[in-house]
Amino acid sequence: MANEGPDLRNNPGDIRSWPVLQVDYPTDPAKVAALLPPGLDPGAQPIVHVGFYNAPVPDEPEYGVLLTVDANFQGRPGEYTIGYAIDQEAAIYRSKATWGQPKYPAETEYYRLGDKVKAACCHQNYTFVEFQGQVTGPAPLPSDECVRTEWWIKVSRAVSGAEGEYDFPPHVVEVNTTSTAIAREVVDGELILRDSPWDPITDLLPKCGDSVARLVTDRITNRVIKTAGPLDPAAFGPFIHTIGSSRWPGVLGGPTREVDYSAYMT
Repeated sequence: MANEGPDLRNNPGDIRSWPVLQVDYPTDPAKVAALLPPGLDPGAQPIVHVGFYNAPVPDEPEYGVLLTVDANFQGRPGEYTIGYAIDQEAAIYRSKATWGQPKYPAETEYYRLGDKVKAACCHQNYTFVEFQGQVTGPAPLPSDECVRTEWWIKVSRAVSGAEGEYDFPPHVVEVNTTSTAIAREVVDGELILRDSPWDPITDLLPKCGDSVARLVTDRITNRVIKTAGPLDPAAFGPFIHTIGSSRWPGVLGGPTREVDYSAYMT
């Protein structure tokens, strides 16, 4: 069914009408496999999904960028979430503690003016992803409800800090979001990835082909978050070390680097 251009206007300033700028691109399949903890497998295609958004969470604006890669758990397809880079501090810690949702603080710029669309995200003074494009027209709408599955990781290290010990061992959290399509618009533009030690997207998820962009307006009808199953605690050991609350690999909560641990002994 074609998008006939429905009237999407709400009250002036109502953020519920903001579409998601969804940009997808192919990457190196070996890079995807390296980011997935044992128990999760690469999806059918090595696709990276970058979604710029502004949405009420729960009742105030949250500007953010969602970054995922196609991945399977126990043979079921979905998307492994690398991170939600967001500007709403209140949502970061409760989301991570409750569900393992990998939210972390960043500044996102995202707007549309006429047919011009612009977006960028900055974390620790590094703009690691940006997009500029032009809306060229409507795109076909899915005829059925869409269910998007994300895989998050909930885990808590042991209070002792000992490697390989947990107060709550790693579990995959399954997030199923059901939505009805309202509008789709094609955006002709370029996704630019930039070097950043805090969001190493150029190294760990490089572009290996052209990106495809569209504005996606959906009405969410249901969301279910549940525990999907455990991961091998020993095999998960190296993946406990991340940059902040993201799933980017890191050291002591920051970018990967050599650390002189002798400083802790003096």
